[in-house]
Amino acid sequence: MKFLCIGRNYVEHVKELGNEVPEEPVVFIKPKSALLQPNTPFYYPEFTNELHYECELLLRICKNGKYIQERSAKNYYDAITVGIDFTARDIQSELKKKGLPWEKAKAWDNSAIVGAWQPIGAGWDKKNVAFSMKKNGELVQQGNSRDMIHGFDAIVAHLSNYFSLNIGDVIFTGTPKGVGECVVGDELEGFLADKSMFKLMIQ
Repeated sequence: MKFLCIGRNYVEHVKELGNEVPEEPVVFIKPKSALLQPNTPFYYPEFTNELHYECELLLRICKNGKYIQERSAKNYYDAITVGIDFTARDIQSELKKKGLPWEKAKAWDNSAIVGAWQPIGAGWDKKNVAFSMKKNGELVQQGNSRDMIHGFDAIVAHLSNYFSLNIGDVIFTGTPKGVGECVVGDELEGFLADKSMFKLMIQ
């Protein structure tokens, strides 16, 4: 199991971080050890002084595949949820300045929060999936899949050109605007439409 992650997939988020809109998906990976296991506390990492939340829609891969055509991509994922791609923003900024990879800022242990999976049923509208996140009860992020630069099927097809997709892999599809800092004591809650998918206290 691995996490395949898409960066800079919402125009407004690209702008808020001062980046350029990419022509193709920006891809990075988190290892299996990045998963925060259920009923496990989340501790603020000691190596950062600027921890940011990034709420995203997640897809669960249900079929092994490689070189998948976009028209067939829908057959390779069967569930969706909301999660957090935690980012050590101070570390990421330093790495970006040096032109170095992001893994130390993105792929550390417990940096991936995965909500409760919701099966994708017939008639599901992949171009109208609303999600949001609250911090301490206040709405801080909201997005909709229609605003993605690269949609679900395009992402799956693109990733499969470079990495074999395996059953149980998880795709982070990108975060909308509104990312921000969180501190010890903050409570984060993610929603798919109006249904709570996860609740997390930072310790």
